[in-house]
Amino acid sequence: MQRPEQIEYNPYFQNYIDLVKSGDFKSVFAENTNDTIAFFKHIPADKHNYKYGLDKWTIKEVLMHIIDTERVFAYRTLVCLRGDNTTPLYSMDDNLYAANIDVTHRTMDSLLEEFNVVRGNSALLFENVTEEQSQFLGNGVTHHFSARALGYIMMGHILHHINVIKNRYLA
Repeated sequence: MQRPEQIEYNPYFQNYIDLVKSGDFKSVFAENTNDTIAFFKHIPADKHNYKYGLDKWTIKEVLMHIIDTERVFAYRTLVCLRGDNTTPLYSMDDNLYAANIDVTHRTMDSLLEEFNVVRGNSALLFENVTEEQSQFLGNGVTHHFSARALGYIMMGHILHHINVIKNRYLA
């Protein structure tokens, strides 16, 4: 699957796509998965419930946000892969989602297990996609999305949050 063209996604997501390295999509996706798990596994336990500001998420809440967002992106990908351009793909309110889940008592291992399962499902969505299918534009309400754009956005979204954690939580 090739990198998406700019007409295949909302310009807001350009920074995420730019974070993703070049290469074979499936290999880069698998590496992104493995790197994400390794990154979160190596965060010291005393930092798991740390937040750098009063109104900011803890590291475990950031990981839960990544998991929730992955689910949303996977659904959008499915809609695109099935050639559905009538179902509106609205944006999610990530603060609402975060406010309605408590990960305080969950372990990092538990969250990483959930991430791995959800990410595995996403990988299966892309397993047998043709280049033509990957380019179909779904109805992103304000901007259309292709499945391949969503795949790159999934990876870049994680890389964005890893960079935030490195710079604001672990620095």
